[in-house]
Amino acid sequence: MSFTRNCCIGCAALAILLAGCGPSKTANIPPDAVPEDTAPALPAPPPTPVPAQPAQKTFHQQRVEQIIDQVEKAYANGEAAYRKGRLPEAKAEFDRAVDLMLTGGLDIKSEPKLQDEFDRIVDQVNGLEMEALKLGNGFTPNVEPSPADVASDVTFKVDPNVVAKAQTQLATTKSDLPLMVNDYVAAFINFFANSQKGHNTLLHSFQRYGRYKAMIERVMADEGVPHDLIYLAVAESSFQPRALNARSHAGGMWQFMPYGDYGLKRNGYVDERFDPEKSTRAYARYMKFLYDQLGDWYLAMAAYDWGAGNVQRAVQKTGYADFWELYKRHNLPGETQNYVPEILAAIIIANHPTQYGFDEITLDPPVLTDTVTINYAVDLRLISDLVDAPVDELMALNPSLLRMATPPETAFDLHLPAGTAAVYEQRIAGIPESKRASWRYHRLTPDDSLASVAHTYHVTVAELAAANQLHADQSIAGIEALVVPVAPVATPSLHTLLYTTRRGDTLVSIADRFGVSLDQLRRWNKIPSGIKVEPGRRLHVAEPAALQRTIASHRRGSASSHGARHGSADSATARGGDPPSAKASASHKSQATAAKSYAKKQK
Repeated sequence: MSFTRNCCIGCAALAILLAGCGPSKTANIPPDAVPEDTAPALPAPPPTPVPAQPAQKTFHQQRVEQIIDQVEKAYANGEAAYRKGRLPEAKAEFDRAVDLMLTGGLDIKSEPKLQDEFDRIVDQVNGLEMEALKLGNGFTPNVEPSPADVASDVTFKVDPNVVAKAQTQLATTKSDLPLMVNDYVAAFINFFANSQKGHNTLLHSFQRYGRYKAMIERVMADEGVPHDLIYLAVAESSFQPRALNARSHAGGMWQFMPYGDYGLKRNGYVDERFDPEKSTRAYARYMKFLYDQLGDWYLAMAAYDWGAGNVQRAVQKTGYADFWELYKRHNLPGETQNYVPEILAAIIIANHPTQYGFDEITLDPPVLTDTVTINYAVDLRLISDLVDAPVDELMALNPSLLRMATPPETAFDLHLPAGTAAVYEQRIAGIPESKRASWRYHRLTPDDSLASVAHTYHVTVAELAAANQLHADQSIAGIEALVVPVAPVATPSLHTLLYTTRRGDTLVSIADRFGVSLDQLRRWNKIPSGIKVEPGRRLHVAEPAALQRTIASHRRGSASSHGARHGSADSATARGGDPPSAKASASHKSQATAAKSYAKKQK
């Protein structure tokens, strides 16, 4: 109760008391008048009760509510993008919603409100992704199987006519590799030419090659390796930059493993295995390194698939430094036996497409970009606003980005649609560098006003006006665009991210992939026991602190010294998981030696 109110109530009581007991100032009472009975003076009324003020919220409570509010906004934005079919943008907003809770500096389990919000958001996101999985590949970009994938379980029949035809054409085939045709190569030619599955996958691979043809040929020439080694990408990824092997987690067009020093940067923002040009240069250099070690391009190809150390031991065991002799003597795993013949088959068909029914090949148009090297964080949605290009297109042009923003304080080659570099540079200059990870750019329409734009982006009119050096009541007629001061959200930790499980994943393989313990993975995702996990589930995991480690520092195996398409039999078995086939096992020592030797040579 305020001091003023207390005074007023006291004064009122005093006035009543005086009216009942003291002389009246207005009535003249005759001296002989008989006094009449008067009513007793009324007691002072009780003071009006004042409603109790709610206890002031603590900073801790305010922080919880602030996080929940930011999470709700991020989820709402994600759901809106999802309903419009913009799945990459939806995924980014959903990731942000979860990141806000994981990186807010509060213990979720000790905060019932946060725990409820976390459970609800994760369940809803999982539900939406499962809905998306029914229609396609969830929030993950679709990746077609490579010719090697579809041919892996095929039983081949050798057609003498195909052998004769291929051998005849070999005389007119121009290649900088020592091509040959035998029953093994002819079997793959027959599969790709005369089966619908084989034909379609190789056709799509050839078509997709058109996007990167000029770039790959330039890089291969720069590095001095045979041109036709380009066709290893047919077996590895079918020329898909975002290809990711569910079992081994090898990734990119050339299927590098997530560890090993091959000159490819990898951190919480960027994975250069998915950068077409940088990964192609790393591939060309590594193939040259393998050739220097083994002295034969066929053995180098086999080593790329199986590991240089394994190939060297097979040569020492048999005394034959010849791929075909190792093949005949069964000194190679089945996958590596098929690896070289299928590449040779692709090279021969590529040189004589019409002879094998590929006369309908139309190369995809080349990917043309403007490249701007930046060293600040900028959100892809802001870039989308600035250059008027869909976020999906920007993600496709920058496949190495793991988030919706470029890395802060690190040089990054930002690829923009061709012809947009100048407008990007001009417009980004109007936004403070520290705000480029959150602010937006809005081109005005005739119906727009400061109030409507502010409402769209959930900012105040005063904030919007101040950011554009306007008055809150000023007309925006004649103004082309506004910068929008969207409030930044908590910066996601570089050590947390979401992972969408794929067919063949187990908790053991995922924990091993991200360098965390099985117990941590279970605890973070509320999985009480077991190692099985259904495809399409989104798990939050922790990125290891040291992102670029040599293969020797890992206790897991790989069927390739560079890590192409293989997992570890030893590590899965030791941790209780399902081991892949025996062909996927390899020597850790040889891998470590090859990786260290390669890294040392590059330096």
